[in-house]
Amino acid sequence: PLMIVTALFVTLYLVSNIMAVKVIGLAGIFYFDAGTITFPFAYMLGDVLTELWGFRTAKRVIWTTFLCNIVLVICTQIGVWLPSPDYLRPTADAYNHIFTYVPRIVVGSLAGFLLGELSNAWVMEKIKKRMQGRRLWVRTIGSSMVGYLFDTLPFVLIAFAGTVTTEELVLMLLFQYFAKLIIEATMGTPMAYAVIYWVKKRMKK
Repeated sequence: PLMIVTALFVTLYLVSNIMAVKVIGLAGIFYFDAGTITFPFAYMLGDVLTELWGFRTAKRVIWTTFLCNIVLVICTQIGVWLPSPDYLRPTADAYNHIFTYVPRIVVGSLAGFLLGELSNAWVMEKIKKRMQGRRLWVRTIGSSMVGYLFDTLPFVLIAFAGTVTTEELVLMLLFQYFAKLIIEATMGTPMAYAVIYWVKKRMKK
């Protein structure tokens, strides 16, 4: 079960980073990247890792995922630099457009990931000890409130400060933070219950 949860955790983060290239706009007011939709489910799996295997194991998985993110950036960037035949120019241009990373966005994403996930796992374990293992939903949502703050704040500030107005920056921060939290509370937490139940059942066999 640990290998399955780890693989899904890493996959969801890599998928979220690729999806982040697509920006979604609602009513011409709220803008967020498509990765915001899948990101909370990665956090959910981070909660599962901490709940079942503890902070030390979760921390190792988080660092492994961090390195996988760096490998993704390096490998896809190498793909941008490699030449392509002329008859495949449209495909190459599309690839280059998606994977030509803006350095500050990469730095913001990696910093947000590390700070957010490590604080999320640490807070979840502290709440678990304080509540003696009761009320999983308090741990998942409470830790995410802290984790999303440490994730969203550095990412948005590093990636977009100076490129958008202060008003747009504040709206981006607020919308991304609360959108992730709502998805976590309404979908991520119920899924965490289901995954933890499934893993515990498998571990008993």
